[in-house]
Amino acid sequence: MCGIVGYIGAKQAAPILLDGLDKLEYRGYDSAGMAVYDGKKIQFAKARGRLKILRELTHDGAKLPGCLGIGHTRWATHGVPSNTNAHPHFNEAETIAVVHNGIIENYARLKKMLVGKGYRFVSETDTEVVAHLLDYYYEGDPMDAICKAMQRMEGSYALGIIFMDHPGRLYAVRKDSPLIAGKAEDGCLIASDVPAILKYTRDVYFLQNEEIVCMEAGQINFFNIDKDPIEKTATTIEWDVSAAEKAGYEHFMLKEIYEQPKAVLDTLNPRIRNGKIEIEELGMTDEEIRAIHKIYMVACGSAYHTAVTAKYVFEGLARIPVETDLASEFRYRDPILDEGTLLIVVSQSGETADTLAALREAKQRGVRVLGIVNVVGSSIAREADNVMYTWAGPEIAVATTKAYSTQLVAEYLLAMKFAEARGTVTQQEIDDMLLDLRRLPQQIELLLDHKEKLQRFANRYVAARDVFFIGRGIDYAISLEGSLKLKEISYIHSEAYAAGELKHGTISLIEEGTLVAAVVTQKDLYKKTISNMVEVKTRGAFLLAVTNEGNTEVEKAADYVVYIPETNKYFTNSLAVIPLQIFSYYVALGKGCDVDKPRNLAKSVTVE
Repeated sequence: MCGIVGYIGAKQAAPILLDGLDKLEYRGYDSAGMAVYDGKKIQFAKARGRLKILRELTHDGAKLPGCLGIGHTRWATHGVPSNTNAHPHFNEAETIAVVHNGIIENYARLKKMLVGKGYRFVSETDTEVVAHLLDYYYEGDPMDAICKAMQRMEGSYALGIIFMDHPGRLYAVRKDSPLIAGKAEDGCLIASDVPAILKYTRDVYFLQNEEIVCMEAGQINFFNIDKDPIEKTATTIEWDVSAAEKAGYEHFMLKEIYEQPKAVLDTLNPRIRNGKIEIEELGMTDEEIRAIHKIYMVACGSAYHTAVTAKYVFEGLARIPVETDLASEFRYRDPILDEGTLLIVVSQSGETADTLAALREAKQRGVRVLGIVNVVGSSIAREADNVMYTWAGPEIAVATTKAYSTQLVAEYLLAMKFAEARGTVTQQEIDDMLLDLRRLPQQIELLLDHKEKLQRFANRYVAARDVFFIGRGIDYAISLEGSLKLKEISYIHSEAYAAGELKHGTISLIEEGTLVAAVVTQKDLYKKTISNMVEVKTRGAFLLAVTNEGNTEVEKAADYVVYIPETNKYFTNSLAVIPLQIFSYYVALGKGCDVDKPRNLAKSVTVE
């Protein structure tokens, strides 16, 4: 949610800010703004809508001269999208400028206090409170004002701050919201995420909670909330700048769909050595694995859908009970977390607020936490006891594809490792499964080679009002993800159901021409799922089926069939999800939707 960029140095700030914001627009895109110190005062520009409007308004930054500036792209939480509510926000004299990612939870109380002190507010945002609070405490020392304001604010925030009285400095603060800093040859930068500054430097500093950075043109200094200096070590980003670019594809989502074979291979390769599963980052001996008697898997959105799949895999292979929880619900049901419990949290960004809160709850209760994340140095990566990275590279499209696929294969490997340690599978079974895992990248490529057929089919359903996805077992987990992909980028109402639940109410929604997508990959459930398909077909539904090669029986019930290559029954999600991603992409494209930036959504949800 929301993207922050800041720059101080020898170059003009505005073009650098716009370039960085462009890389962060996936984090929020209902308004954008910049503030730049021009040597006399802080000039600013704001615009409701996409970043291109701000570009046009400022003539690509030329109308905001100056070498110190902060920028912001917004995903609204407090106040409707508007020029007034867009960041940056200011104190009344416009001598302090602030950009903010996160939510100030006690903003109403602080606002009431400040209004009582004579402060006037012009926006509906919680961020304006920060600007006035800094003004209230400011007596010439920015660090002193920042630290006092931090002690009053509750919630999550990453802040970029300019004080007009100190034109040679850029300040930034982090609490529970991602923020990085970097030093380039001609200046220093802050940003919400790596792609924003990768063009200028590969060495970045990840700020931790309640840390403050003070930047000058040629140096970066870090402090804690007590204003004590902190020594920090930079992390070198290894992936290439081009990984965050479209590389000739029409959309990031399509590019990332096509990057899945490589991302899956990159996630598998470091963990399979000489025909053995080796997950060094797990940090657990076989004895410690055998001592685990229950696993909780906690995540949000698509990451949660991988956890639903993983439940079947862990329980089927390792014979260990697994509970899957939506992170936003986990803490509030007072879960039973006792000795012998492992919590696995799954997040692409490693900054998902609800998932991070679940992690902290578990750690407070003394439970071991394993994080499965994609972003090195993210909050979950730092706070979990152990972290397993999914080497998907940067994912820019809001609707996840390759991060989802890499989470799946990481979970397969974990389940196999647990099964091996617990002695619930034979070595021959492990060898066979490893062979199937190694085939997955090539099999995904094979499915991608036939996307044109799905594109033609998708064009028939651009005007669909309702689409239902059904499946049993792991196929139900696949259906959850297929439904989410369609609804989040095409805005078509879509639901996923366990196929056996249809007759308990949902079947009343089926009418002539309704599209029902049935996932049929679990051989022991073929007959039952086909029976459910017949039930909806007799009520007028049009049936799309995704099934294994050789399952021609499904053609008796389905109107259109997509066959996936043969693989282990636990790994079918990795293949069956590909045609569902492609279908959703082309339906959304046919409707003229912004595939990469669907309305009301942002990539990294850093507020609860």
